[in-house]
Amino acid sequence: MILQFFVLSQRGDNIVYRDYRGEAQKGSAETFFRKVKFWKEDAEGDAPPVFNIDGVNYFHVKVAGLLFVATTRVNVSPSLVLELLQRIARVIKDYLGVLNEDSFRKNFVLVYELLDEVIDFGYVQTTSTEDLKSYVFNEPIVIDAARMPPLGPASIFMQGTKRMPGTAITKSVVANEPGGRKRDEIFVDVIEKISVTFNSSGFILTSEIDGTIQMKSYLTGNPEIRLALNEDLSIGTSDYRGSGAVILDDCNFHESVHLDSFDVDRTLSLVPPEGEFPVMNYRMTQPFKPPFRINALIEETGPLKAEVTIKVRAEFNSSINANTVLVQMPLPSFTSRVTFELEPGAVGHTTDFKEANKRLEWGLKKVVGGSEHTLRAKLTFSQELHGTMLIIMFGLNVSKGIVLCNELMCLL
Repeated sequence: MILQFFVLSQRGDNIVYRDYRGEAQKGSAETFFRKVKFWKEDAEGDAPPVFNIDGVNYFHVKVAGLLFVATTRVNVSPSLVLELLQRIARVIKDYLGVLNEDSFRKNFVLVYELLDEVIDFGYVQTTSTEDLKSYVFNEPIVIDAARMPPLGPASIFMQGTKRMPGTAITKSVVANEPGGRKRDEIFVDVIEKISVTFNSSGFILTSEIDGTIQMKSYLTGNPEIRLALNEDLSIGTSDYRGSGAVILDDCNFHESVHLDSFDVDRTLSLVPPEGEFPVMNYRMTQPFKPPFRINALIEETGPLKAEVTIKVRAEFNSSINANTVLVQMPLPSFTSRVTFELEPGAVGHTTDFKEANKRLEWGLKKVVGGSEHTLRAKLTFSQELHGTMLIIMFGLNVSKGIVLCNELMCLL
């Protein structure tokens, strides 16, 4: 049972607020934002997705730079509420096309109408875009997507000119094209989050892929489509280790997917609902070649100083570019100052020392396949190391989301 739902900007502005039961205290949005902004219990400085203040449970997710928040006083499943927030964000995006503060403010009447249909007196009714079309009749005010920044995870890799324009999937599923026509289109993305652990020599210790096949449908008439996966796809353990084999540890499918012929020819048949939805989620620990290889060398240069050398090598083909790559490295809590030295001729690189949470950040605007980039950081500490520098564990994180798996899927 949900008491309140609200959406906050990064500044804490209350963009959308709905109190479904009138049982929570006033000012809960301000209380939530103050707690999140000045969270001190976590060493990293980030508030957890669920916490309690004065008997009120706060659940929040961050989508497109906006905070989607729900509150409740009763003991409900955190996974249920967090999934609800993600689905509400997806439904609003389906209707508005673009999810940002400007689109919310220009379509606040439509957004409130959606919220009243999704949740009634604190109880969830539906989160299906297709079902909501029977009850919601307001037309969205279209936002010019040409001014939007590049897409997130799906746009990190770009090969030549084989890329749809950025406005292709920012259309509303209910708005028509100019002239009153509606173009029948469907978009499929394979989005993967890759977690890799390297040892000090750069060799892979552990590797894992969490992926999803995401679909956004603008089709009319509810036609049935078929999605063919790799015929050598196996789920669970398998003795087949051919060059084209893809072995998934586990997977799950959207409720609209029919698996009648999946075991025979690895084909999914479905009648896609309008809007954006995950066709399939999967996890894989099969050995694979990571898109980046990272080496970090740490040397003590004095009693209060050390030097870190980070090398990032792009392991993909030279015809592919990786855009907006961010390398993060946690530093010891007693780090007081960091100076950076980039390689000669480096263009589009940014460096920063986040003193609040003691983190080094290195941004690369564009990385060409096969290239190697180096960063040197000189660290100054506020206390003596006493020979412990060699046992301090540094962790590297490369983002944004990575899209691979060209061998996994093809569309019939």
